[in-house]
Amino acid sequence: MIHDITSPKKPKSKVWGYGEAKGINSTGSSEAFCCLFVVNGSMSKYKTSGNKASNDSGKSEEREGKICVRYKCGLFNTIQDVLKQRPNWVEVKDDGEWDFNWCDVGWLRENFDHSYMDEHVKINHFRNHYELSRKNLMVKNLKRYQKNLEKEVGREEASKCDFFPCTFVLPSEYHLFVEEFNRNPGSIWIMKPVAKSQGKGIFLFRKLKDIIDWKKESFHSEEQKDAAPVENYVAQRYIENPYLINGRKFDLRVYVLVTSYVPLKAWLYRDGFARFSGTRFSLSTIDDKLLSTEIFELSLVFISDMHLTNVSVQKTAPNYNHEEGCKWQMQQLRRYLTAKHGRELIEILFKEMDNIFIRSLQSVQKVIINDKHCFELYGYDILLDENLKPWLIEVNASPSHTPSSREDYEMKFRLLEDTLNVVDMEGRLTGKEKRVGGYDLMWNNGPVFKEDVYLRTFGSSCFTANTYLGMLWLLGGALERLAGSLATLFVAVLEA
Repeated sequence: MIHDITSPKKPKSKVWGYGEAKGINSTGSSEAFCCLFVVNGSMSKYKTSGNKASNDSGKSEEREGKICVRYKCGLFNTIQDVLKQRPNWVEVKDDGEWDFNWCDVGWLRENFDHSYMDEHVKINHFRNHYELSRKNLMVKNLKRYQKNLEKEVGREEASKCDFFPCTFVLPSEYHLFVEEFNRNPGSIWIMKPVAKSQGKGIFLFRKLKDIIDWKKESFHSEEQKDAAPVENYVAQRYIENPYLINGRKFDLRVYVLVTSYVPLKAWLYRDGFARFSGTRFSLSTIDDKLLSTEIFELSLVFISDMHLTNVSVQKTAPNYNHEEGCKWQMQQLRRYLTAKHGRELIEILFKEMDNIFIRSLQSVQKVIINDKHCFELYGYDILLDENLKPWLIEVNASPSHTPSSREDYEMKFRLLEDTLNVVDMEGRLTGKEKRVGGYDLMWNNGPVFKEDVYLRTFGSSCFTANTYLGMLWLLGGALERLAGSLATLFVAVLEA
């Protein structure tokens, strides 16, 4: 079995943080670098020493007889530690002298079109990454993709894209939104600015009059054509029946790495986390809060604590524990759900999430500008409802790598380290790997299957078999049964 292999290395630092790479899984520039990969179900060990590496097209630079990867990094979080600890990687400040650039989207927007890139150079964003990560464009692309599927294949296939809430872009689709709003009186809607993150500018409403002030401020009259551009929002039907654990709402953060759009090649990371609200969930107080609170104050006071699960929002709550945070690791959540609902039902849930990842990437495959120099690490936000149906909330092209706890730091360190191993600046991979560290290849111009599955059992062309989201690093039968027993006990204690 592909998954019966040794767990990847964890950072050895006793103190979590960033900006200090010393002692964090560092082998030193003079030592050989070893890494474990899986090629078509078999373990392989690749080893490159400091004085021997690929140098196609003038790749990297040579210092003291050793090939160095010159990197530039514009962020100050866990990625700094990961880059600093890689053997023979050297940080540079000059924009024209790097081989690898982990930049923010602002730098990309200002510099990408003006930068010449050699054959080997890599950068961590596609030029128009926002086609998937900007809320209004994500919805536009998903709707178009679903419509084309219905026309070309049929309604049944198009229904497999019914994983995002009913959404309208305002102000351009305001009249369509009003029609839908009036068809479902009493429903709760959530407003989100299309280009903001971390819960900023979000508010809930149940009545159209609740957004009259917002509408007046946001919509320009004919006499205001020369005024500043209107900030776009999405109005999205609020999921009123979220799955709750101990009365609290949560969402999932899942990591997907895309190394190519043409052909589409995507990797799913095994780890991730669930982010919990710090307050027990309730809809009963929404009307009172809306009547007594200015709507834009509401976005900061009421919604933040109960209805949003962002760590950047939750950490401002008075009951937030900065060491423990409001997170469960993905393995912990999967064990809990399996113990409560059974393995078969939870496997279906995770297969449906696989479908979300692939369909969403396919929806932008024809509009993303593919570039061999680029890769993208997406952070998917998924919400479960009480029927265990997964809903795509949004996709982040710049998921936060700032840790909220020691455990969070270690997970993000592994994630970023494995990301660099997949990107493979050192030229160690063969291109046939199905697993690299915590990443499993889930799509390679088509679905990727395990070696031991009966292909006739898969009805959907988008079903991805080679995924292990939330599974243990070691999945021996005895260990898996033990984990299930412990999870059952954990559920019993939690609900006691």
